[in-house]
Amino acid sequence: MATEEKKGSAILETIKTVFWALIIAGIFRTILFQPFWIPSGSMKDTLLVGDFLFVNKMAYGYSYASCPTIRIQRIGVNIDAADICGFLDGDNTRIMGGEPERGDIIVFRHPVTGADFIKRLIGTPGDRVQVKDGVLYLNDEAVKREDAGVFEEIYEPQGPIRSRPRCENRVIAEGAICRKSRERETLPNGVSYDILNIGTQRSDNTGVFVVPEGHYFFMGDNRDNSTDSRFPQAVGGVGMVPYENLVGRADRVIFSSAGRSMLFFWTWRGDRFFKGLE
Repeated sequence: MATEEKKGSAILETIKTVFWALIIAGIFRTILFQPFWIPSGSMKDTLLVGDFLFVNKMAYGYSYASCPTIRIQRIGVNIDAADICGFLDGDNTRIMGGEPERGDIIVFRHPVTGADFIKRLIGTPGDRVQVKDGVLYLNDEAVKREDAGVFEEIYEPQGPIRSRPRCENRVIAEGAICRKSRERETLPNGVSYDILNIGTQRSDNTGVFVVPEGHYFFMGDNRDNSTDSRFPQAVGGVGMVPYENLVGRADRVIFSSAGRSMLFFWTWRGDRFFKGLE
């Protein structure tokens, strides 16, 4: 009898331990940091497919988007952040809100689909943004750019979705070197970073976008391979992103996996451990 009571007590303690561990993990993810694994190449070469990082949720305060979205298709679980933190969904406001700065790398919720995106903040409220012949203009002034050489990678399937990179030299052979032109772009506030180009694209020439109050304009560093604010939401783009949709700021890569899973430690990139982001 005593043995059965001990077993029952041990099971209860295990359940309590797991319960509190989940509560603590949920608080950590909701209030402090959210893990994010880069699935695509839209932010190369700043972020590579397979980079793992934590997003700082304290940077801009909190909104409904600060809560995690839980989707497990195999068992039919689909809990949106708004279902958990809908009480924070105000009139495009945030609690303890902080203002993002041009050049910040930010995770945000897509205004229509609710999917998490990570891009660089280019335009703030009131800015006029345009791209002409591949050159970024802010408030009718061309942003400074200078040559930064060539970005090279292997033409092969990347990450869990096994997508292949797009190349300026248009290689098609598996294992060949894929090249893209690289330039150093410097925003008016002094933030500098590399951007990649493949060639002339439709997105290299746009109209003038005027960023409305309470919204932001985002672009990927891999300019010719990024679905961002240059494309309207009506055609699957991002459009202007409301303030309340910001999740947090990415400051540092924790580690990076070149394989299909971040658990494949033998594919981790040794030069990207705790790498700071520009």
